[in-house]
Amino acid sequence: MKRASRWRIAAASVTGSSHVRLSLPCQDTATAKVFHDADDKEVLVVVVSDGAGSASRAEIGSSIACSTVAEAAEVYFAGGNRLEALELDVAISWLQMVQKAIAIRAAEDIGTPRDYACTLLVAVVGQDSSAIMQIGDGAIVVSDGAGWSWVHWPQRGEFANTTFFATDEQAEKRMAFDFCKGRIEEIAVFSDGIEPLVLEYTTQTVFAPFFDKMFPAVRALQEEGLDQGLSTALATYLDSPAICARTDDDKTLVLATRANAAAVPPLQDSVIPSEDTDE
Repeated sequence: MKRASRWRIAAASVTGSSHVRLSLPCQDTATAKVFHDADDKEVLVVVVSDGAGSASRAEIGSSIACSTVAEAAEVYFAGGNRLEALELDVAISWLQMVQKAIAIRAAEDIGTPRDYACTLLVAVVGQDSSAIMQIGDGAIVVSDGAGWSWVHWPQRGEFANTTFFATDEQAEKRMAFDFCKGRIEEIAVFSDGIEPLVLEYTTQTVFAPFFDKMFPAVRALQEEGLDQGLSTALATYLDSPAICARTDDDKTLVLATRANAAAVPPLQDSVIPSEDTDE
């Protein structure tokens, strides 16, 4: 019998205020699932995709990207594979699956893949190692229990407010990939709408106080897996006036921890912060 997941997760995607004004939908998508490898060890898979604002079917593209990678990961581990074998060629094959799925949908809709342009961030976290891939902006921040660090810095295009997409012809060459040794206790994956809250651009460092305030509520969860109540609270927070004043883009944030719940404050002292994160 497979063991229950020890990962506790909160995740939310909210429509940016600029999209609300233009009557546009949220173009972000996220998914977080736990699988088991050939040795029955837990593997957390988090996927975040941000549809390009200039793409007419961006929200469909980001949805396809997340579901395709999640399905590819499920098939990969169900097939008896181990995380240690997840090298660059496997990551590229997953990207190719995304591109193929989008191309098929574009043909059905009599469109082009560019209509579905989206970024792609993928974290595959095992017991003592992880595979991380990224195309575009947004970022993945991790902790081993002793501070926060980013894995890949957000990718920027040649001009201001531009980036790269999974649908680009050069996507394979631009994809950042790392196989990281060492245990990750906590991870945050987010779209570029979250960047102003959590990254210090001038020093290229993580704004640790944000995560120090956000994670206690996740650590204190009693049940494993995705918690709907905390996810709803997270969405409310990301849609609050204080946050929308800092960033008007769509915002997606996935928080996952397997830190020992006994070592964190009780739930009433571990709430999603409501004040400005610069305090």
